[in-house]
Amino acid sequence: MVNGVQIRSTVASQAQAQLFTDGALEFLAALHRTFESTRQSLLNAREEAQRRYDSGVALDFHPETAHIRAEPSWQCAPPAPGLEDRRVEITGPTDRKMVINALNSGAKTFMADFEDSSAPTFANMVNGQINLRDAVRRKIDFESGGKQYKLSAQPAVLIVRPRGWHLDEPRLTIDNAPISGSIFDFALFFYHNAKELVRAGRGPYFYLPKMEHYLEARLWNDIFLFSQSYIGMPHNTIRATVLIETLPAAFQMEEILFELRNHSSGLNCGRWDYIFSFIKKRRADRSAVFPDRKDVTMSVGFMDAYTHAYAQNRRKVAAMGGMSAQIPIKDDAQANEVAMAKVRADKLREVTAGHDGTWIAHPLINQIARKIFDEHMLGPNQYHVLRQDVKVTAADLLNTKVPGKITEEGIRENVSTSLAYTAAWIGGNGCIPFNHLMEDAATAEITRVQLWQWARYGARLETGHPVTVEYIDSLVEELAPGVKKVAPGVKEEHVKIAAEYLKGQVRKQWPSEFLTSDLMSYLAIADGVDPKFQKASL
Repeated sequence: MVNGVQIRSTVASQAQAQLFTDGALEFLAALHRTFESTRQSLLNAREEAQRRYDSGVALDFHPETAHIRAEPSWQCAPPAPGLEDRRVEITGPTDRKMVINALNSGAKTFMADFEDSSAPTFANMVNGQINLRDAVRRKIDFESGGKQYKLSAQPAVLIVRPRGWHLDEPRLTIDNAPISGSIFDFALFFYHNAKELVRAGRGPYFYLPKMEHYLEARLWNDIFLFSQSYIGMPHNTIRATVLIETLPAAFQMEEILFELRNHSSGLNCGRWDYIFSFIKKRRADRSAVFPDRKDVTMSVGFMDAYTHAYAQNRRKVAAMGGMSAQIPIKDDAQANEVAMAKVRADKLREVTAGHDGTWIAHPLINQIARKIFDEHMLGPNQYHVLRQDVKVTAADLLNTKVPGKITEEGIRENVSTSLAYTAAWIGGNGCIPFNHLMEDAATAEITRVQLWQWARYGARLETGHPVTVEYIDSLVEELAPGVKKVAPGVKEEHVKIAAEYLKGQVRKQWPSEFLTSDLMSYLAIADGVDPKFQKASL
């Protein structure tokens, strides 16, 4: 064991033995000791920024970086091998079957997700690393229930999303402090696979989530430079696509690209997290109270401005579209056609706006998305479509006009989704099909903060009925017993935890930053970790 490094869980011991070599642990320790203090200072800066927003200071473009935005000459790195054409990307967690099916889906790339679609049990995290290692080496084939799962001859290009900066990994501590979940996920994949990927004609490619400041992008860039030097890999081999999924990041897209420019492979529309962030960052603003979640579409003011702002392609990197949450409906042809029509319209909007690709959550949607992009994007990308006609102002990005109403159906759906997803997450499942939508942490977060803001600001249903904490309590009590029927596999004890959590959230002065941070203690304690290594414990 490496000095100062302790693994505080014994789950998935076989995977641990393969992953946690002395060399890998030394690399983790080096990254932690070099960069953890910077991560903590940046997280503290987020809290200070939120205090400014709460006091009424409006978000705006940063004056100190105006020269970066104004300078037309700088561009990002050219596409790395396999990233020239990303017209359809499939996403999903890192379990073995999912990895094979996604890589074989026909999509151009696969984003293997350690973040919003994965519940970070230690078994999920370390077994997921083993699955990706085996996929990189084409040794992932297996049999289950008499069915063979084998990697195709030309699988999708692999991109990995680590957890966000806000999440710790309490099952591994260095000098008695939990390592960053971001560094844990990135470092293990990079250490074990980077050179093998280059030998195979690809490279170590990543998606970076939930950043709120260009200095957080600078931290990632510094980690990339350090890591490449550490293993003797040429600088600028890594590529990273940044998810623009927080309101502050929407004002700093150019700066984020600039910080990562030699490692950048573009930006992505993290639409569901972006809605969540918009509500959360403007939690003290009564004008930012929205109607039903279904009404907050990509065509409303602030969302339309956001997508056009990052689709301008000025810096010659990918502007990736977002996720359509619809999934195929097997037992209702008419409902399925309505859902798939929404997918077609969404993908058509993206490609005609200048996007270079899009996200899907289900292999059967690949053909729909692919057909739209093949028809309207004849080359590998649209880097040449500069959209110089688009001018997005701060007022556009902050536009809170969203047509719609708060309905009983909408509030009931929010309560049901919050309960089902939270209970599933505590049980180790990070994405669930629910009401014909693929729900992950981002969509569950929208439901949570919407319920909070409706209660906080005394919203009323279209019928005139006030939304109070007592009314939400009554819906929780009514709907909780039915969660197990609509979300198979969810345990009753986890539904009870989810119910109490939601009741507590709508009573808080401000909603919690992330439900995943709040509830991480349940996963860590289940993995045998001492509570003293938990920042959040209910």
